[in-house]
Formats: sequence, C-alpha cells, structure tokens
Amino acid sequence: MSKNRFILGIDTGGTYTDAAVIDAAAHRILASAKSITTKGDLSIGVGNAMGAAVGKLEGRVRAADIRLVCVSTTLATNAVVEGHGNPAGVILIGFDDGMVAKTGIAAAFPGVPIARISGGHDHNGEALRPLDVAALTAAVEAMSSQVTAFAIAGAFAVRNNAHEAAARDLIVKLTGKPVTLSSELSNALDAPRRALTALLNARLISRITHLIEAVRAAMTSLGMSGGLMVVKGDGTLASAESVMLRPIETVLSGPAASLVGAKWLAGCDDFILSDIGGTTTDVAILADGRPLVAPQGAEVGGWRTMVKAIDVRTVGLGGDSEVQLDGMGKLIIGPQRAVPVSLLAARFPVLEDLLDADLSETEGGSMLGKFLARPFGDRGEAAAGITEREAEVLARIGELPVPLRKVAVSSAAQRAISSLRRKGLLQYCCFTPSDSALVLGLQDNWPSSAAVKAARLLARFRMMKMPDDAQTEAFCREVWHRTVALSARVILETAMGPKDKDSTIWEAVCEGTGSVGLAKVSLSPSVPIVAVGGPAKVYYEEVARRLNCEVIFAPFCEVANAVGAAAGQVADKVTISVEGDGNGAFRVHGDGGSHLFGSGKLALAEALKRAEAEALKHARANGAIDPRITISVEKNHLPDARDDDGLLTAIITAEAIGQPT
Repeated sequence: MSKNRFILGIDTGGTYTDAAVIDAAAHRILASAKSITTKGDLSIGVGNAMGAAVGKLEGRVRAADIRLVCVSTTLATNAVVEGHGNPAGVILIGFDDGMVAKTGIAAAFPGVPIARISGGHDHNGEALRPLDVAALTAAVEAMSSQVTAFAIAGAFAVRNNAHEAAARDLIVKLTGKPVTLSSELSNALDAPRRALTALLNARLISRITHLIEAVRAAMTSLGMSGGLMVVKGDGTLASAESVMLRPIETVLSGPAASLVGAKWLAGCDDFILSDIGGTTTDVAILADGRPLVAPQGAEVGGWRTMVKAIDVRTVGLGGDSEVQLDGMGKLIIGPQRAVPVSLLAARFPVLEDLLDADLSETEGGSMLGKFLARPFGDRGEAAAGITEREAEVLARIGELPVPLRKVAVSSAAQRAISSLRRKGLLQYCCFTPSDSALVLGLQDNWPSSAAVKAARLLARFRMMKMPDDAQTEAFCREVWHRTVALSARVILETAMGPKDKDSTIWEAVCEGTGSVGLAKVSLSPSVPIVAVGGPAKVYYEEVARRLNCEVIFAPFCEVANAVGAAAGQVADKVTISVEGDGNGAFRVHGDGGSHLFGSGKLALAEALKRAEAEALKHARANGAIDPRITISVEKNHLPDARDDDGLLTAIITAEAIGQPT
C-alpha cells in the first residue's frame, strides 16, 4: 500500500447520495458531503455529492490524488423489490416441465419470453444429449427484438457449463447483447433457482451500467483518473467491469457497505448495526469482526436468490416513511417511502401556497397535504412502457408539484398513480417522521414551516377540528414516539428472534413504559448497537434509554455507507467438491467441469489446487492487489475408512482477500 492512500466512497440512497474521502493509510476521514439523490438523472446527485466532498479537501490533497472510487448502491435491491428491470429473454437447457414451473419466472414476470432447449448434463457432468443449436438459433432470433439481454440456465450446469457457454457464444454472435450464465452466479445445484437469479441479473444490467457511467462522468469532470469499484452484497468490492456483467451481486450493497463502515468508524468487532435511512431500517450483526452471511442466499422482494449477501433484516421504516391514520385514528408509520413535505417545499417554495390552500379546504379529507411530483432530476422526456391512462396522469404533472386530490379523481387514476410510483416515474409527497423531527427541532436540514402546516392537516383530520400549536406539536411528538418504538422492536427482533414479539413485555419495553402491572420489565441486547444513517441520532438516543443498552454514534455515522464503500476489500470465495462412490472412484466438481480420479488423495490434491487457483484468479480479476489465501476442508469418510481413499465427500473452500487496486 502506498504511504498515502486516498479513496472516495459514494452511496446512492433513496433520499441522499453520500460521499466520503478517506486516507486509508492513516485511517482518517478527510471530507464528507451529502446531496439529494436525483432519480430522474443519477449523474446529477452523484456529481454534486462527489464535487462537494472534493471541494472540502485541504489544499495538500487534490482530486487527482484520489486513485480509487468505490460505490455502494440500492439500485439493484430496489429494482428487484419493486419488480423493475429491462426486458430479458430466458433460455432453459435440459429443463422439464416441473423444473420450468419451479423457477417461478412465468408468475413473477408475465410475458417474459422463455425457450426450452434440448441439452443439459447429469449430476456427474456428463452430457445427457447434444445442445440443440438449431432450436436455440430460432428461439434467439424470435426473442431478439423484444429483449435487451439474455439469461441462460442449464441442468447441472455447475457440474459442466459447456452448454451454457456454447449458448452464450451463439447469442453474442447473433445479437451482440449481454448474456448471463446461471453457473457464473452460483455453484448450487438448484437449477430452477439459478434460472430465476440469472433472469434477475439480466434485467438489471442496463440500470447498473447507467450508474457506473454517471460515476465515471463525475470522475472525469473532477479530474480523477483512478479505478472504479462497486460494493457487493457481502460487503466486498468488485471491479466496475465485472459488476456490469453481474449486477445481481450488488443486492443489499447498501446495508453491506454500512456494516463495513460502522466497523471502520466504531472500531468494534461485535455489535448490532442499525442503519436508518430515508426509506428503510437495515439491521445486521457483526460477530468476531465478520458479518453474518445469509447461508441460503439473499432474500429480496419475496424471492430467495442465490446471491451471497449479508444476513440483514430490512423493514420499511425510515425518516421518509409515509405517516398515515387508520380508520380509528391510529398512527401508521411506513412501510412506503414518500418525499417529506419539507424537502419538497425546500425545492419548490410554491408548496407553501398549496398547503395553505389545503388548510382552507373543508373537504378532501385524507388527500389533503399530499402531492405528486416528477422525480428530482427528471428531464421531462417521454416515458417508455406506460399505458395510455398512465400517460394521461403523467401529462398533468409538469415541473411543479400538484395536489394529489386534483389528480387522483377516479379509481382508474389512482391505479395509474400507484403504477407510476412503482415504475419510478412519479414521486409521492406527504407528512413523514422527518417532517415531525423538524417541527420538534430535532433536525434542521430543511425549513420547518411546510412541515408544521402538513402536521396541522393530519391532526385536523384526526381531531375533526383545527388543532392549536400545542396540539400540533403533540401530534408530531406522537409520530416521533411511534418511530422510536418501532425502531426498538426491530433491534429486539434481531437480538432475540421474532418469538414472543407480541407479548406485553415487548410492548412495555418498546413503548418506554418499563412496567407490566406492578412488575418492572426490561430487555436489552448483550452487545452494543452501532447506529448509523442520517436520522440515527434523532431516534436512537431514546432507543438506548428504552432498551437500557449502549448505542454508539461514531463520528461521520451519517455517511457510514460511503465510508464503508471506501474502506472495503476485495474478496472472492471458491468452493470445490469431491464425491466418492464407495468403490474407489472420486469426482472433483467445480469451475472447469468434473474430473474423475482413482485415488481420494489425488482427488483432494487436485481440488485444493483448483480452489486456490480459481480464488486467486477471481480476486485478481476483481482488482485485488497481492491477495492472500485461506483454505478450509470439510471431509466425510465411510465408517470403516482408514485414509482418504475411504472418502465419501469433501468440500474445499478457498478465499482470496486483498486490497483494491
């Protein structure tokens, strides 16, 4: 490592894009900045955040001295959760009807073109039948005009991916479009789940490409000529080039970066992380300095993918969660995100007048104080893939916000609004916990006058009369109190599991009463909480009091994701398996197909050699400098075995870890 190593980390969140410049050699943060995320054109928010951070650097460090930029992002996670993505075609090799149904692709993505092609391999990696090249050619030519990318999954492709690779070569030759192979995303045998993961990946390629292009454009404008890397869902880094081919690996990138950043900032090896942002609260555990990883792959949007990612609990609770009232007037916080009224008013002062107009209205009820706006940074270009009704709704919303009550005039219009929100073409604005905190003086990032008016509207709707100042403030205090209670509950569920979460004891602890009947009660995590994210200090001082535990607010905790991106390492793990048949034959399975040996000792030696070589190759391809190798071996022998010639199974895992280039 050079004597001074300057790295810039970026995190694109739902509300803010954060940037931080670190001196990795000195373990020091040199500058940080925040900018509003511009979903209409990510390059605006990214460029603003990077430029602001670089502008704060002392004279002895220049933009040109920053030799590496690292990015964490929620783009992949949000796109999977919301069902977004570009159209992709699916090629299934050697699948039968049951395997096709188990993928769940047809139900999850109606209309996705799927072709079943004869071919595939058995569990030993032997070809069951030749790849039907003629059928593949016809299917690709029929799909090509409908899709932007292809996903390929073959039966037992992890034992031999020759048919997947041959299909990719043909598709690239015929179309020139990107192709995802299921065998390059996972080494698990579950072909249907590999197929779904490959499709999700193919649908994300252009979105991640746009983000990477936006970052590179900002780097060029600032005079940076170094490398660009992206945080994966397990907290490690990969080169931008590899991520553009495998964007699904960035699922849960944001929470993973915040866990790395929290460790870097707090200097602890055992803690519960709580990352509260605008949209969600992400909670994860660091044990003995390593993040807990989901053993079955990341579950996102109801789908269990085969992507290696941290084991994180994500709930729709953040500073920008929608505040609603149920039929009985009870507060509901989230899970949907909204643009805070105060933020929209800061960008569009006319919103103050619209709120005044709503306050003068005697009819409108639950729609008052709610607005629609184009995404920040939107260039007003025609949107593709929308219905005629959606186009009509979108046409009613120009450069300025519009009251919801003037657009949602029918059930059809309301459905169109919901669809446009899911597609990221429309922003919904209403009262949020961030607005509540502004009224209470707990934060001051935006003007509070609009927040007061929106709070008054909600309180009036509940009380059926205009509230005075004290009643308006009491309503905001209740919103804050409820957000704290929900935050405490998330921590307890992570520490203890969801068992008994509806008990009166849990309720008393989270609500802050501390008693049930005549008994005092308490529940506390046994390790500290490291709270990060913009709103962390607004809520987690009170969470600490209610849970009677230590909460750490490290310096720069509000940009922990960006710090974690900058502080990450490159790591790649390769698993090779050995299977004995009990009669002296041993097969080695892994990258490069299957190979047969007549000795367990020779099979293990080959497996160790291949695992180490593949791990080093992948780590270097992802930008690691001088990666170091750790290898673990798990063996299972026959009951009467005397040596490795009695081997039944063995799993060899090699992990290569290095600093990013």
